[in-house]
Amino acid sequence: MQQFTCPFCGMRDQSEFTYVREVAQVPTLDAPLADWQSFVYTRDNPCGAHAEWWHHNHGCRQMLVIVRDTLTHAVLQVEAARSSGVST
Repeated sequence: MQQFTCPFCGMRDQSEFTYVREVAQVPTLDAPLADWQSFVYTRDNPCGAHAEWWHHNHGCRQMLVIVRDTLTHAVLQVEAARSSGVST
């Protein structure tokens, strides 16, 4: 089991968090349907460092951006999504 260091709650077990999706720019509400289809259904599958949105649902209930290495599962960085510069 992985452990994440929540910036609000400290070190916590992965079971307290829910994976949301990879970090990606959210289309505007009036964006073309093709943009929304791509956002919902298209995902990267990188080898190495990858930024993901996670929800700390059994803790502070904040959205977090967690950068993990997809090969080793090492957690490289954790920060609040609201301070990451990408809209959720």
